[in-house]
Amino acid sequence: MLMDDDTVGAFLPYPAVPVASAAEGPLAGLRLGVKDLFDVKGYRTGCGSPFILAQSEVKERTAPAIQALLDAGAVFTGKTQTDEIAWSLYGMNPHFGTPVNSAAPDRIPGGSSSGSAAAVAAGLVDIGIGSDTGGSVRAPASFCGLWGLRPTQDRISLDGCMTLAASFDTLGFFARDGETLEKTGAVLLGDDTCPLPAAPRLMRADDMFARMAGEAGAVLETVCEGLEAAGVEVYADLPANQVYDAFRILQSREILAEFGPWIDKVRPVLSAPVEQRFAYARSLTAAQEEAAAKVRARFRAGIDALLGTDGVLIAPPVHDAPFRLDAGADILDSFRHQAITLLAVAGLAGLPQVTVPAGRTTGGPIGISLIGPRGSDASLVALARRMWPR
Repeated sequence: MLMDDDTVGAFLPYPAVPVASAAEGPLAGLRLGVKDLFDVKGYRTGCGSPFILAQSEVKERTAPAIQALLDAGAVFTGKTQTDEIAWSLYGMNPHFGTPVNSAAPDRIPGGSSSGSAAAVAAGLVDIGIGSDTGGSVRAPASFCGLWGLRPTQDRISLDGCMTLAASFDTLGFFARDGETLEKTGAVLLGDDTCPLPAAPRLMRADDMFARMAGEAGAVLETVCEGLEAAGVEVYADLPANQVYDAFRILQSREILAEFGPWIDKVRPVLSAPVEQRFAYARSLTAAQEEAAAKVRARFRAGIDALLGTDGVLIAPPVHDAPFRLDAGADILDSFRHQAITLLAVAGLAGLPQVTVPAGRTTGGPIGISLIGPRGSDASLVALARRMWPR
């Protein structure tokens, strides 16, 4: 890494290899941390796994999306930690450690883009690049008090990035402020295919807010005071548990298809939670996958109809502040279910979702978010800046 002092364990200790960037550009001088799923010339790509790292060759090419940031003047600082093969929501990697959440040091940073979020929160970098398959940018952004964007599915190239679940994978990014997030988006997103109008139709996802924990819910109610938004039900046609199940089944089947052959060949030692997820994936059938795909198609059509081309959902990205690092297995299991039920809305529908710091509970930060029509990413970030300027 190129950091002199990584105070929060956010970076992988790779030998420092300088990476060229443009002297001028819209991101000139802004420090950049890159999740260790993306290739950077001169570095290996470990994907949070010591076994993948051992097999990785030094890369001869930088992922195009990362190169675009360098060409815009961003300064590469190092490759950041991720959960094991990026299949977790908490940022607790038993092989490489858990980065410190500077906003709540006794709490999880969130994953799987844990290192990028931790580096931005600690002020070590200005832009943190992550990926978001099931919530891996939105959850850490909420937990660490950051701005974060999960873009429209397939909006940003994932060439040179590890595939986890291709129909859910996105490149996302973090910043401490909306201006930097918007500048980064201008480089990566290009022009919106569905720009929002100056005064979009705001809707409040009442049934998502109803799933909030008490103190966290009160924080979000405060930050939403005065907003004129019609109440809507996101799970009106499909119960929340069906949305959750469809997301989990489809994601698990895709991950198994991607990694199953490698696991059978290499026999890597996996952490217990990841091993359990693969066991679940192997228990699923093609019939279950087919049924889940039908649920996704129906849910996606319903959300698209709700949003149209001018609608924006105000919604909680997750249900609560981050839990303690020493929490028991029961909390880890229940928290994941509740968080994914909310995160699956944009994930299953393939929509952009921007997360904005809302405030703090006694446990730590909590975020608020906007979900927009597909292709509205840049104008969605601009709207968030107008609604919550900071």
